[in-house]
Amino acid sequence: MKTDVIVGVDIGGTSIGAGCIVDKKIIRTYSLPTGAERTAEEILETLYEVIDKVMLPETKAIGVGVPGLINAGKGEIVKISNIPAWNGLGLVKKISARFNIPVYIENDANCFALGEKHFGKGQKFNNMVAVALGTGVGGGIIINNKLHSGLFGGAGEVGHMPYKDSIFEAYCGSGFFNKINTITGKELYDKAMKGDKDALALFNEFGHHIGKLVTTILYILAPDAIIFGGSISKSFPLFKDGIQEELAEFPFDVMKDIIAIEQSELDDIAILGAAGLYYNA
Repeated sequence: MKTDVIVGVDIGGTSIGAGCIVDKKIIRTYSLPTGAERTAEEILETLYEVIDKVMLPETKAIGVGVPGLINAGKGEIVKISNIPAWNGLGLVKKISARFNIPVYIENDANCFALGEKHFGKGQKFNNMVAVALGTGVGGGIIINNKLHSGLFGGAGEVGHMPYKDSIFEAYCGSGFFNKINTITGKELYDKAMKGDKDALALFNEFGHHIGKLVTTILYILAPDAIIFGGSISKSFPLFKDGIQEELAEFPFDVMKDIIAIEQSELDDIAILGAAGLYYNA
């Protein structure tokens, strides 16, 4: 039986993590601080160490998720704000030379979509959008079972679309809660789970903003499913009714009755998504 052994790498401004995936299951992970203030070569050495810790001799490929703009065709990082020393870096060439196997890179939000497509709820959908809700709001697009990456991996950045007096990110990310609350998100969640009316109302209002984002995606892409991940998605049961209330106003009944609005259930989605680049190649 054919065995796929892939390494997925999640590069962040604070840490670099990797996992070894065998037949679509993570068997080991490892991470180290990024040390983003260091030179490009010093950070590369940390990356190599992390990969070495999880890699098996039979590894077929390495997939890397990068929080920035990339040129996947050239294997280059175009711009990465969290690690400025890597701007313009030919990352694929560097990693390939070190490990002598195929290497793929992609924007991390696009990797999130691939993670859902190949390992999560997205497996049953041909066309889907995955949206990560956290400090920021990012997304990835799957069309006909393939990632639509766009120019420099920038397709799916739905959080930056104009909305109300700002952008969707201001109303669909953690900033929505921060600007009107003095308590932490965890405290707000706990209050809502205990039935606090004000907390529940706030999550419902948040759901309406997410619903506006959903209808915008429907108008543009009409996917089979929209899957929400990221830290805020753990509160999905508290704001899903708000989404549905907003969808009730959507004019195309046949679409809104069929589209699946789902909550991601994957752990280590960033690592899995990076590994998903192998299956998307």
